[in-house]
Amino acid sequence: MTAERLPTRTEVLPADTWDLASLFPTDAAWEATFAEWEAGIEGYSRFRGRLGEGAEVLSECLKFDTSMDRLSDRLGTYAFLKSSEDVANSTYQGLKARYMGVASKAGELASYIRPELLALPDDVLTGYQQSPVLAEYRLALERLVRYKPHTLSEREERLLAMQAETAQTAHNVFDQLLNADLKFGTLELQPGKTVELSHGSYAACLENPDRNVREKAFHQYYAEYIDHANTFAATLSGSVKQDVYYSRVKYYPSAREAALFPDKVPPAVYDNLIAAVRANLPAVHRYYQLRRRLMNLPDIHFYDTYVPILTDIKIERTWDQAVEVVIESLKPLGSKYIDTLTKGLRGRWCDRYENKGKHSGAFSSGCYDSDPFILMNYRPDVPDHVFTLAHEAGHSMHTHFSKSQPYQYSSYTIFVAEVASTFNEQFLGKYLMDRASSKRERAYFLNREIDELRKTIVRQTMFAEFEKVTHELAEQNEPLTLETLRAEYRKLLDAYFGPDFVIDEQLSLEGLRIPHFYRAFYVYKYATGLSAAIALSERVMNGGKAELDAYLGFLHGGSSKDPLDLLRGAGVDMETPEPVNAALKKFGYLVGELEKAMG
Repeated sequence: MTAERLPTRTEVLPADTWDLASLFPTDAAWEATFAEWEAGIEGYSRFRGRLGEGAEVLSECLKFDTSMDRLSDRLGTYAFLKSSEDVANSTYQGLKARYMGVASKAGELASYIRPELLALPDDVLTGYQQSPVLAEYRLALERLVRYKPHTLSEREERLLAMQAETAQTAHNVFDQLLNADLKFGTLELQPGKTVELSHGSYAACLENPDRNVREKAFHQYYAEYIDHANTFAATLSGSVKQDVYYSRVKYYPSAREAALFPDKVPPAVYDNLIAAVRANLPAVHRYYQLRRRLMNLPDIHFYDTYVPILTDIKIERTWDQAVEVVIESLKPLGSKYIDTLTKGLRGRWCDRYENKGKHSGAFSSGCYDSDPFILMNYRPDVPDHVFTLAHEAGHSMHTHFSKSQPYQYSSYTIFVAEVASTFNEQFLGKYLMDRASSKRERAYFLNREIDELRKTIVRQTMFAEFEKVTHELAEQNEPLTLETLRAEYRKLLDAYFGPDFVIDEQLSLEGLRIPHFYRAFYVYKYATGLSAAIALSERVMNGGKAELDAYLGFLHGGSSKDPLDLLRGAGVDMETPEPVNAALKKFGYLVGELEKAMG
């Protein structure tokens, strides 16, 4: 039997690829604009030292900065997308590298703007914010001025900037250890068939119907972490201490509040999330025991939680069928949404299938002056890829509608980004469950949604609580030793998985291998995003024109308001625990439905 051969990029049908003409019709057009931009960034020097001369000078500077940023976005998006088509293509890797080099120089040339502005007297800044000449930048200036209490002198800021590279040491060591130095060996899947164990194949092994394979993969994978546990503990400790150092230097009350500051999110949102999830953990524990019973297991371990309960369900959809299902599921969002999405998905927004060297996974990427493109590696025999398409379509439509804002307010924050994507998954999940061909197929989709809620809300909240605990320990000058980190993580495992779940001792090392912990206080956004998406999707499903208009208004909002205000306008208040409670109430309902469906 010959293995399936991936086509090269040149062998892919043009109709199955994205059309990047809305960015640049040819590489030559990119080169011409790149030359214009590279020469243009020298214009930043015209405004250095002059931002206190008056509103007119500042307005001219900000308009120039906007024009350079807009050109940079177009150039960078094209270079990134072309390099994603085949990561081995040296031409486009070179294009990307050249772009990054000039972008770095542009950032350096423009770096004076913020500190020079914030060094101006308060009455001058107030006057600028009230000036009609600067009306289109008023919100941007208000946001900038918020940072004044956390901005140091020019000399101090320069010293901090000089530390930027060394500040990444803990993360860089972790990254090299995780991705280059760890060797997991090979694993026998069945007699005569072995696989090299890696981060990717480990995840696949956890979905293997054979429990022996899952168990062997788990123990073999974690054996390597046991051998390097002290080094991993040292890198995580170093990263946490770095976060604490920067928050103190910048006069934030804590590392967590420093991380929440840019989105104007109060710590209560974070605390409410943890409290709500903990209050609803009995439903999660109940699900684990239901999973154990349905899988006929004598006990349940971590390596039993990722494999689908029903492994015999086979669902295949061609690309065109997947597009049709996504469009049909989202029809309640109205003709403006659907007509635009249909044209994009049936047209050339999407790079559809895998080819040799293509970027793995899926993403949505576009800019103010282009279509919102989608990269997929679609396989008709992977049901989850239909959900991936709906997810990325949500991002793309969010990007499309946000362009109704002026350029400087068109980019939405990560805090709201996952709302539009997971909102679409909620509609698709309901559509497929309502049209399931059998009770077992419906149970398959119920199981899938339960696990998505568990992984995105419950698991990410456990991670968020670990970040909170470790940073608080560091702020209290407690040493973050291997024993301390393992003990704190073990407490969370016991609480989140429940008394009837078998916690293998190795699992207490899981907290040392999560890359997101090196970008602290980020993971909570996954949980809040899905909670908000569930609340908004049910509001739109059960509401009328007003509810739909409020949601579409959110998609058009970009960053014209702060994230919490954008969500409030759509109909969900993340400063209260209600959205998370409602999402976990849905979790409990779905567990009950799965129990009934499986009889």
